[in-house]
Amino acid sequence: MKKAILVILVLSGIQNITAQSEDALIRETLTKYIDGSTGGQPKLLKEAFHPDLNLYYVKNDTVRTWSGNAYIADTKEGKPTGETGKILSIDYTNDAAMAKVEIAYPGKTPYIDYFMLLKTNDKWTIVHKMFTKKTK
Repeated sequence: MKKAILVILVLSGIQNITAQSEDALIRETLTKYIDGSTGGQPKLLKEAFHPDLNLYYVKNDTVRTWSGNAYIADTKEGKPTGETGKILSIDYTNDAAMAKVEIAYPGKTPYIDYFMLLKTNDKWTIVHKMFTKKTK
């Protein structure tokens, strides 16, 4: 009985460590996005984004698409935007995750970004992004 309890405790501890490390890895990828986008570091965006990523948003009641490559190209090296970003939530199962991030510029309405991420070769990558302005 003591061995069974010990095994359960060890396995629970391993699950908690794994969950913490997965959360940390996802946060690392999201932080690359935030720092790359707000800090003028396109290299970080390339590390965070899947090469085929597109961004989706609504303008004039129509779904619009912006290629990830164009988004990265619009990010000027060494030119911070003055925005700040914070991770609002993360949810994942196995190798699939979704996350919510707020990007804010002082005095303006913040944006909310929704991400889908996938994990391959022990690395999380943003494969999809949607964004909208935050409503009050």
